[in-house]
Amino acid sequence: MKGFWKLAWVEAKIYFRQPEAAFFTIAFPLILLFIFGSIYGNKPSPFFGGRGMVDVSTPAYLAMIIGSVGLLSISISVSGYREKGVLRRYRATPLRPAAVLASQVFVHFLMTLLGGALLVAAARFVYGLHFGGRAAAVLFGFTLGAMSFFSVGFLLASVARTARIAFILGMVLYFPNLFLSGAAVPKETFPQTLRAAGKFIPLTHVVTLLQGLWFGDPLGKHLLEIGVLAGLLVLGVAISAKAFRWE
Repeated sequence: MKGFWKLAWVEAKIYFRQPEAAFFTIAFPLILLFIFGSIYGNKPSPFFGGRGMVDVSTPAYLAMIIGSVGLLSISISVSGYREKGVLRRYRATPLRPAAVLASQVFVHFLMTLLGGALLVAAARFVYGLHFGGRAAAVLFGFTLGAMSFFSVGFLLASVARTARIAFILGMVLYFPNLFLSGAAVPKETFPQTLRAAGKFIPLTHVVTLLQGLWFGDPLGKHLLEIGVLAGLLVLGVAISAKAFRWE
């Protein structure tokens, strides 16, 4: 266990030495928050069901952070370690392989939480963000969404031979998820055709789940989203376990 915590500490320091990872997790959501917040503010609007722009966008931006960490940070990090022979050397140490992979999940989840906490704090203190749900329910939805996309990240890392390929695959998946799910731009602004297409985008279910729980919906109202994300998690873990290579 001591080795796990040392490895996790090292991984956390490495994370902040990767500017692209820190940008998409921490800086990019805050940039969007301040841009759209300065334009639209957070006054209640009938267009958003009586809620403000920031109230609607903040839980969606949480989904954006989840998507970027899962599809980009994890896939690039793990495939890069394989490419450089780091995974092979880790496997030769007394650390169990599961501990090595668990440290990746642990650190990336902490970074996801950090990015989310900074976003919520900024939205609350600058724009008076409203919260009508239960913290435990939102944390559950956030964790389920994160683990589901992390499993996809490990799947990408399993099939990508290099970090460059993982980056390309991640970007190909990330941007359709980002712009069709309502994570970057509110779904209320979409034409009906885009809304219909967005239902087939995994990140849409994270956005819908987090927004609903943020506004106070019971978990039972989002069984579809929970089922889709749980299925994605199981499928991603199962395929990754079969396809993952240490070298």
